[in-house]
Amino acid sequence: MNTSTQNHSAPSLTGRAGGESVLVPRKYLFTFILITSLFALWGFANDITNPMVAAFQTLMEISAAKASMVQFAFYGGYATMAIPAALFIRKYSYKVGVLIGLGLYAVGAFLFIPAAQLQEFTFFCVSLYILTFGLAFLETSANPFILSLGDKSNSTRRLNLAQAFNPVGSLSGMAVASFIVLPNLLSDKRDAAGQIIFGTLSEAEKADIRLHDLAVIRDPYVAIGLVVLVMFIIIALTKMPSLKGENDAQTTARTTLSRLWHNGTYRNGVLAQVLYVAAQIMVWTFIIQYADHLGIDKATAQRWNILAMSLSLTGRFVGTYIMKWVNQRRLLMLFGIGASICTLGAICIEGMMGLYSLVCISLFMSIMFPSIYGIALENVRTEDTSLGAAFLVMAIVGGALMPPLQGHLIDQQVIFGWPAVNVSFVLPFICFIFITIYGYRTFRQVKTGIA
Repeated sequence: MNTSTQNHSAPSLTGRAGGESVLVPRKYLFTFILITSLFALWGFANDITNPMVAAFQTLMEISAAKASMVQFAFYGGYATMAIPAALFIRKYSYKVGVLIGLGLYAVGAFLFIPAAQLQEFTFFCVSLYILTFGLAFLETSANPFILSLGDKSNSTRRLNLAQAFNPVGSLSGMAVASFIVLPNLLSDKRDAAGQIIFGTLSEAEKADIRLHDLAVIRDPYVAIGLVVLVMFIIIALTKMPSLKGENDAQTTARTTLSRLWHNGTYRNGVLAQVLYVAAQIMVWTFIIQYADHLGIDKATAQRWNILAMSLSLTGRFVGTYIMKWVNQRRLLMLFGIGASICTLGAICIEGMMGLYSLVCISLFMSIMFPSIYGIALENVRTEDTSLGAAFLVMAIVGGALMPPLQGHLIDQQVIFGWPAVNVSFVLPFICFIFITIYGYRTFRQVKTGIA
């Protein structure tokens, strides 16, 4: 996930350019490169998992609601482990937090081997749950670690540079899903009318196909587990600065929690982040079901997901550039309005135009996570940042809570005479309305001098 919104000219990494201070001191450069490479790892895991919901729905012959438990397990891991990770880092060091994150990531990935062998959907969910324990540790450790590797005046630029590698992992995950996993799923073969034929096969034929397809789903996770294991060894053997959470000795967790709770902008920002992540996961997960309703196979539908991610990246750069002239709170409001309009299009328009509207939502989602993150933490005290950031990471639980509800709506087939898959996008629409209001209210606070 991205956590920074400001735009800066490209600075020198280890020296001064045009009078600018050192972005990354030479003594921290190798550490910076290693930790930055981790940002791609959780981007890969996030975006190879989204299309697995539709794959499991067909292969395991379960409802969309049950299949979306994949997302409940994946993002539930963040909710479970973000706060323990932050408390752990306050006591120990960022490096130890990173190593624990990588270890849990690898364990979760390798558990796909017995899960595929046993052909148990619940086992896959447990594997993802453990894997995201690792992602929670990584996100809670790596972001502040990057901020601490140099002068505080350069911390935002340093994090911007590191965050640029997150979309690389995301697009890699999408590409693996689109060009390696989904096209090789035998369970997604269709007849001349575009209907999946898996449900019409005999139990013996289904068993053979299930064994094959679960192996196809398993292999990318095992491969990334091996990469993670290599990174664990490299980082474990590398001497790194022993840094802890900022000012961890100067304040208790209880005091920090009290201050955060009484900070209205922060408190509402956490809720806005929960709803944003919920909307993001619903939009990116159920593009495949939306396209399936139009007779488009999963592999082709996943390419629409790649287009959506590309629009998101474009929107991020464009939005960041616009922030030179437009306050990020106002821009959050405007992008919220744009996302709401596109979501209405996905709800109200049948056919390909509805799919186009659904894909275009990603253009407006682009700046939301980092903007909400930045606005929420803007007036948080420095010594409270570690736990404050952890709650914003924990807000990723939104991706666990609402997709099953949307899956339940999709299972209804028709709602009030309208395709249920269209109607189900009322849920992200509600999320975008709240985000728009959050942007508006925080912008009004700035204008009136309240914040």
